Amino acid sequence: MHTDTGIRRTYTAATDARVAAQEFYRDIEQPDMALVIFFCSNDYDLDALAQELNTLFRDVQVIGCTSAGEIGPGGYRERGISGVSFSSQVCSAVSGSLTQLDQFQIAEGHALGKHLLRQLKQNAESMTEQNTFALLLIDGLCLREERVTRTLQETLGKVPLAGGSAGDGMSFGKTYVYADGSFRSDCALLTLITTPLPFTVFKTQHFVSTDQRLVITEADTSRRVVKEINGLPAVEEYARLLGVSEHELTPARFAASPVVVLIDGSNYVRAIQKANEDGSITLYCAIEEGVVLRVAHGADIVENLETALTNIRAQIGPPELVITCDCILRRLEIVQNGLSDRIGEILKSNNAVGFNTYGEQFHGMHVNQTLSGIALGARRTEVHGA
Repeated sequence: MHTDTGIRRTYTAATDARVAAQEFYRDIEQPDMALVIFFCSNDYDLDALAQELNTLFRDVQVIGCTSAGEIGPGGYRERGISGVSFSSQVCSAVSGSLTQLDQFQIAEGHALGKHLLRQLKQNAESMTEQNTFALLLIDGLCLREERVTRTLQETLGKVPLAGGSAGDGMSFGKTYVYADGSFRSDCALLTLITTPLPFTVFKTQHFVSTDQRLVITEADTSRRVVKEINGLPAVEEYARLLGVSEHELTPARFAASPVVVLIDGSNYVRAIQKANEDGSITLYCAIEEGVVLRVAHGADIVENLETALTNIRAQIGPPELVITCDCILRRLEIVQNGLSDRIGEILKSNNAVGFNTYGEQFHGMHVNQTLSGIALGARRTEVHGA
């Protein structure tokens, strides 16, 4: 989708990787591109896709990741590529990656963040904490999002961070981040962006906690697996609290009835990925023994989204772009309730481009079942940060 704002958005549903890359390039190519961001289905031949992108976008900074669904000019989509390009008139950006996340050390995160801050300042002398934000894309199955996110935000100081965990449909097999011209697992990609456009980093969720308490009495914290809740097998107790049978614990049920934890006076969702045959439950985020959770129920997801976007417009005006990291469990709930077209139209009308994630990052936290991201407005004289 072409505009004269220095931002071009598109989506392609082409099934062949090379054809999809060519259509993607055709729609967002513009003079003096400073940055391209894309989100793609893992159904593609990723090697072929990478080769074609490298050929088409030679000497252009391109970042991206695989998804559990895409968001673009047509609203909610899947099995395609959505993305956006920025001209140098509206942004200056630098990127760097962390690999071998299974061996991640805090010092590595500090070093990357400091290096990128220095590099961006050299490239854009006008760079300040007020006109800069960070986008994090990370392997959605690495089990390191909490530590990486916290470390990077600590290093970036007042530069706000948002992002998403890569997906692979709903396979939970392998997810990829596109960095330095190739798709990589066990990888995190941090991009710092300075812009003259007004922007805000945001997060919204539509869940309200109940009085039903769950105490994690046994867990495998390294694998995000809860074995016991309230001293009973996790699946059994969770099903009892919901008043359903264990075989009814489907992804749709998890989407509708997550658990939340209270942190600094705010509720944060701890979304459930799956029920395991051994009676345990796997989460999308870190968990510890002794943590007290509460079952939550959803408020009106449409009203919640419209309110969030109204608040965004109040801060920055009508958005030229909303980089959208939307949890896959939100999408499952939306589909189950027949709201895909309505939510998709709202996102479309607000120029959203993004993907369905296996988790979201907001400032220094890894969160679940939220819609998080960065909204950018039209150029104006005074720039307001997040």
